[in-house]
This record gives sequence, structure tokens and C-alpha cells, in this order.
Amino acid sequence: MRTTNVWLVVIVWVTVGWSSCTGRFVVEKNNLRVTSPESIRGVYECALGNFGVPQYGGSMSGAVVYPKTNQKACKNFDDFEISFRSRVAGLPTFVLVDRGDCYFTLKAWNAQRAGAATILVADNRPEQLITMDAPEDETSDADYLQNITIPSALVSRSLGSAIKTAIAHGDPVHISLDWREALPHPNDRVAYELWTNSNDECGSKCDAQIRFLKRFKGAAQILEKGGYTRFTPHYITWYCPEAFLASRQCKTQCINGGRYCAPDPEQDFSRGYNGKDVIIQNLRQACFFRVTNESGKPWLWWDYVTDFAIRCPMKEEKYNKKCADQVIQSLGVDVKKIDKCIGDIDANAENPVLKEEQVAQVGKGSRGDVTILPTIVINNRQYRGKLQRSAVLKALCSGFRETTEPPICLTEDIETNECLQNNGGCWEDKTTNITACRDTFRGRVCQCPIVQGVKFLGDGYTHCEASGALRCGINNGGCWKQTQMGKTYSACRDDHSKGCKCPPGFIGDGLKECKDVNECEEKTACQCRDCKCKNTWGSYECSCSGSLLYIREHDICINRDARGDFSWGVIWIIIMGLGAAALGAYTVYKYRIRTYMDSEIRAIMAQYMPLDNNPNTQLSSQLELENAKYVESDFNLFLLS
Repeated sequence: MRTTNVWLVVIVWVTVGWSSCTGRFVVEKNNLRVTSPESIRGVYECALGNFGVPQYGGSMSGAVVYPKTNQKACKNFDDFEISFRSRVAGLPTFVLVDRGDCYFTLKAWNAQRAGAATILVADNRPEQLITMDAPEDETSDADYLQNITIPSALVSRSLGSAIKTAIAHGDPVHISLDWREALPHPNDRVAYELWTNSNDECGSKCDAQIRFLKRFKGAAQILEKGGYTRFTPHYITWYCPEAFLASRQCKTQCINGGRYCAPDPEQDFSRGYNGKDVIIQNLRQACFFRVTNESGKPWLWWDYVTDFAIRCPMKEEKYNKKCADQVIQSLGVDVKKIDKCIGDIDANAENPVLKEEQVAQVGKGSRGDVTILPTIVINNRQYRGKLQRSAVLKALCSGFRETTEPPICLTEDIETNECLQNNGGCWEDKTTNITACRDTFRGRVCQCPIVQGVKFLGDGYTHCEASGALRCGINNGGCWKQTQMGKTYSACRDDHSKGCKCPPGFIGDGLKECKDVNECEEKTACQCRDCKCKNTWGSYECSCSGSLLYIREHDICINRDARGDFSWGVIWIIIMGLGAAALGAYTVYKYRIRTYMDSEIRAIMAQYMPLDNNPNTQLSSQLELENAKYVESDFNLFLLS
């Protein structure tokens, strides 16, 4: 057993040494702003702890407390009758503790149980910030690790000393932690990776990973099917040192001539499965993703890994190809394509898939090397915190550009809807329940909305106005509208893109009021000599005395009979005009026909008859005489008809 552990240390050491030569481990950080006292006010860096729930996309302000006893937080604060629970309407409590003597996770757990909102760990040596991680040698009594929910941060020794000095002098220390820029959020699609392992016999970490896969599957598939994310699974591999290639350990824990290895699941070569079994299953899962991704269904990977964990566990001795193939077939994927992707695991040659995994493990740009399992990388930054559905989903949602988040990011268990409180301070039309407040994962924005195809314009805070051809269909475009005695008038005009204008017969601002205009009193209508005027709402009525008839278009009274005679006279004039026009058109038509026939006759006669010196003149005169007779005859026929 001791020999096994030594061999595993050699493999891990060689792998880490190789990685450090070509990449680096990056400590993920966020901003810490000291707002008081004045002596230490400023912005500082702090390192995110790889446990608890960092508030990605948000911020938190609080008052710092440095306990007088249990300053390393290695014991329960209840034993010292210390509580960090904030008073009503008071700021949350940030507990500052010293590094040393116990695990970071135990310090966080004790602070959380005492009511702290977050824990700040002051480093005990002058060095670059490091990532606080959960302990590797977890025991059965370390179940509290899954219950840590407060965020944590490591601060430098110098900042920790400055905070302690200020508190000792009686100066209140107020700090704001800001995670809004902890992850990049450039556009409307988030790229993320999950570095994982198919091993299910590595203790509580493996159990936590399997629970996460099962619980996160639904959200992951919703995001992937909707095109909101681009997900890629990855697998860490080790290689066997050249000096150990012929050893039994390399042959049982590695494939492809010692190029790709995995630690023994039980860390015992005498029983159970070997690292070789794990690396083959890792390769099968990677190939399953490749095949389904090429077919346009990458989300099936989540179904495969969760189903495999349920149906093919190591404890039941089903962790093998036969069980894996059954799961693959049940998902409708071609097993032959998976096998082709896996290739020959016994060949002393590179495996293209696993080779790419080794290359991807090395840090590039701002990401850094992947050395912790499991690790989630979001927009090329490593996620730090608890492997929990809501915590990871919150981090993913912080990777979207504001206002482009999918609906799942705006649910109550993920974020707080700032629009529910005082409408977020934005413009609101309570009549139609239209608001400019738009809830986002990071907070809210005041943005004039688009409702039923109608765009509202304005600053979003104090004013939004409907604009466009359809605007009158929504709250009448915000304009005045009233109905009386079955008549409805509106100040909204569909032919105007914006603005309100009282209709004819009214006067006012068009927004809140339009008053009826009395055309009779203002003498703008019914001004003829025999006219009588009566004002109505929005209009007027005019009448004439006796048998006279009122013509509104001309504001005149005329005799009914005269109007009839006048009308028939106009009709006869129109009829005669139409007849004259028809006769003229007919005459022109006949003339053009005769002219055309003359030209044809002249052309024929020129071929068969000798002509004198001036034939055109004689022929033309004769034809004109004939045309005159024809026209006269046609006109007589027209008159007779």
C-alpha cells in the first residue's frame, strides 16, 4: 500500500511539474473596497475561496469585526458566546480572522454558524495571494463542507494588519466586496467548460460531483438547447514517467504506452478497478460528446454521464464497456462511432482526443492551468466556489452581457428582482401596467420598452412615450380620449409617429385635456345671411330658414328647386360635352385611317402607272377630294344615328 502511494505521488509530481513549465496556476480575484476609515480607504485585491458561494455578478457591503478571542476561528464561536448576527436595518457582518492552525473551510463554517455574512482571512506571511481550497483528505465528519454558503476571501497580511489597527483604535471599518467583474461578460452567449472525472470511488468529492451533474443537468440542457451557452467537457490526464513505463503500475493505470494515466480509484492495486479503466471511460465520455456535438445534440452528454453514474457504478462492478454501450444505445447514439473515436488504446501511439485534453489543460491567456478537480471554467476564467446548482448557475448568468440573460437567470432562486421594489425607480404607466424597469441578473436597467410592436421613447426614468404607426392602440398613445352621447374623440393620430393633437372642434394640450370649441360663439361657422347655428360637442349644426337648403362645404343657403334646376342643367352640359368629345375623337380616327390608306395607294400606283412631272400633287388633290366626301358621308350617318 505504501509503494502504491509513493508511485501516485511521483505521477502527480511529474504532471504538475510538466504543467508549470508550460503554463501557470492563476489565482482568481475580486475587488475589495474599503470605504472607511479615511486612513485605509481604497481598492484592494482579494483571492476568491474555492468553497462557499461567491456572489458572482453582485456586490456586498458590511462592517468588519475582528474577534477578541478565537481569532483563527478554529473553534465554534458559540463556545465563546460570540455572535456576528447583524442587528435589524444594520450592515451585514464581515468577520476578519487569521490564517493558520486549521483548514480554511473550518474557519468559514464556524464564522457562518455565528451569523457572519462573509469571512475575510488575513494571510500570516508576506506573499502573493493564494487560492483557499477545501482539504484533500476529507473525512466522514467533514459534511459541513457542502453546507458552507457564505463567500470567503483571502486578504494580504498588510491589509489585514491595517484593518486590525483601525478596529483597535475604535474606527469603524466598512468594506464592499464586488464580484461584478470577477467573470467577463462580453456578449449574449457564455462559453464554459467542466473539467471532471468518471471515477465514482474517490470519496465525498466524487459524491458531490455526481450530485451536481444530476441536479445541474436540467439547467445545462435548457441553456444549451436555447443557444445561450456553448459547453465543453474536459478530462485531466496524467502520464507515466519514462523510468516507470515497464512497471506493473504504469501498465495497469495507463493506456497508449504510458502516455495517458489516471490514479487508481481506490488507491489500492490489489482490488477493484484500475486507473486504466477510469482513463478509458473518460475517453469514452469525451468521444460521446464529440459525436453528439457533430450531430447537433451536445446536450445528450449530460444524459449519458448521469445515466452511466446511476446504471454503471463501480460498487456494483458494472463500470465497463458493456454497461456503457447499453447507456449509449438507449440514448439513440451509434456505438460504432464512439468506438471509432476511442481508437486503439493498446497502441504505443498518441491518441488524438486525449492529446487535445492534455494541451487544453495548460493555461492560456487569463485562465491558468487546470489542476483542481472538478473545475468549471466560464468565459475563460476559473470558477471558484461550491459545486452546487444554484451557485454555478449564478456564475454562468454573470457571464452574459446585461439585458441578454436567458429567463432561467431571472428566477427567484438565482437573483433578486429589483423592479419589484418601487419599480426600480424607473418610469411606469400604472394604467396599462407598462414599465421601463427591466430586471437583469446584475440589477436592473431603466429602458423604455417595446410593447406589441410599439416602441416607447424617452429617458426611461421620468418619461417614456409611444412612437410609431400602431401607438394609438396602446393606452391611446398616452393622449386624451373621451366619449359622450355615443361619440368618441381622440387626440392620438395614427398618421403621426409621436405627439398628441386635439381633433378638429377641440382645443387643448392633447395630453390631459381637449375642450370643445363653440363655433357659433366664435363665428367660425354658419356665417351666411339665412344661416342658424347650434353648437354640439366636438362639432356644430347649421340650418336655413324656410325651404332653403344649407350647403356646409360652401357655408351657403340655396333654394331647393334652384338647386334641382341647377343640377339638371349641369348634367345636360356634361352630356353635350361628352358627345362633342366623342365626335371629335371619331373624326380624328377616320382622318388617320384615310391618311394611311392614301400612302398605301400611292405606293401601289407608283409601281404600275406612269406619273407626270408632278404626280404627288395631282394624286394628293384627288385623294383629298375623295376623303372630304367620305368624311361628309360619315358625319351625316353620325347625325342620323
